[in-house]
Amino acid sequence: MKKILIIDDEVNVALLLSKFLTRNGFDVSTASSGTSGMEALKNDEFSLVLCDFRLEDTDGREMLRNIKTQYPKTGVIIITGYSDIKMAVELIKMGAYDYITKPLYPDEILNTINKAVETHYALVEDTGSDNNVVAEKSKSRDNKKLVFASEFVAGSSKSSKELQRQIELVAPTNYSVIILGESGTGKESVAKSIHLNSHRHNQPFIAMDCGSLTKELAASEFFGHEKGSFTGALYTKIGHFEMANGGTLFLDEVGNLSYEIQAALLRTVQERKVKRIGSTKEIDLDVRIIIATNESLQDGILKGRFREDLYHRFNEFTIYMPPLRERGGDIMLLAEHFLKIANNELGRNVTTFAPEVIDCFMNYRWPGNIRELKNVIRRAALLAEDNEITMKALPLEISNFKVPSFEQAYNQVSEAPEVKEPRHDLKNAALEAEYETIIKVLREVNFNKTKAAEILNIDRKTLYNKMKAINLK
Repeated sequence: MKKILIIDDEVNVALLLSKFLTRNGFDVSTASSGTSGMEALKNDEFSLVLCDFRLEDTDGREMLRNIKTQYPKTGVIIITGYSDIKMAVELIKMGAYDYITKPLYPDEILNTINKAVETHYALVEDTGSDNNVVAEKSKSRDNKKLVFASEFVAGSSKSSKELQRQIELVAPTNYSVIILGESGTGKESVAKSIHLNSHRHNQPFIAMDCGSLTKELAASEFFGHEKGSFTGALYTKIGHFEMANGGTLFLDEVGNLSYEIQAALLRTVQERKVKRIGSTKEIDLDVRIIIATNESLQDGILKGRFREDLYHRFNEFTIYMPPLRERGGDIMLLAEHFLKIANNELGRNVTTFAPEVIDCFMNYRWPGNIRELKNVIRRAALLAEDNEITMKALPLEISNFKVPSFEQAYNQVSEAPEVKEPRHDLKNAALEAEYETIIKVLREVNFNKTKAAEILNIDRKTLYNKMKAINLK
């Protein structure tokens, strides 16, 4: 079971957190001081520590330093009732996984904890039970061996070896990098690996999902804001550029940014200075930028959605992430890796895949790529009746449901309806009807997804999710 240690001298807070996390499947211990917290770490191994910044006998900064020195693989999240921007940056640079201010929101903190624990398990799997991961990373770096992000799996296929060669080539430079590939191919893990093999490896790696930003929030997220600078600015907020200063800023789905934000982003990248909203003070920046996109930015330029000058600022080196269907030799290697992690999470001992499952995996197109494979394995490990994953444990879209590829649908010139075997499964029938409707509308609007979403009376994100669910690229 995933073990978490809560260090907080406010008994009520610790009790509430403990009950909440226990209900969500964690094994929770508590300590009311820094001394008792370090004693608990000495006697047991924890995946994660939630530590209040202000303790009676010490503070979060000192606790973080002690924990990362003695137990470097244990994740640390600092919790405080005070919004101290400089302290947040310092703690992240010192190795804190995250920094959360009170009041605590259940969904937010659970999501953060799950990510931190997953990182811990992947790190344990990659480096073994010895807690000297920092020394091992330094040793590897000194020997000029690649140090990969914990979630990165170095495959054996030709395309995987080429990917590793490109990481090794570009990492020591200060080049901006564009990582181009379909959703779920592991673009963020490659960005982290580039950071770990650069001279910035001791500085922050800050990831930002541009696809989830609204036009109104983007500027604040990028550049930060001062308290009272606009309606709703109840506190000073540090921007992602400032948080990543000295390290690496990873921008995912950068093609979704509005044209106005792109202009502000260009100015910041060119001048290497950032100014918070509502402030007159400029802050010097030393940030390496890595961006990721699943759509061609050059097409975005031609369609007037992406600035050409910004593209050329970013395009100093491009890495292509091959989809999983082009990495046949890596599929079972990845599956076995994810199965080990799932066994660790669930306390199970599922060891093998049935021959028909292997055949299915090798022939399936994996529209969700590595992310989909990981989720399929986690589900199958939970459902496996013995120590073997069989077809019964696979989701319906893999074991039964087959849809034509987007290329087949697009190139179909005959208007005559295709003769199909009758289907009596309502779920499959609904999915096929949805597929045909989406294809028809996309053709009518020349594949403009925004217009298609309006016609279909859904938002664009829902359209993307439905396209992904029916293998429509």
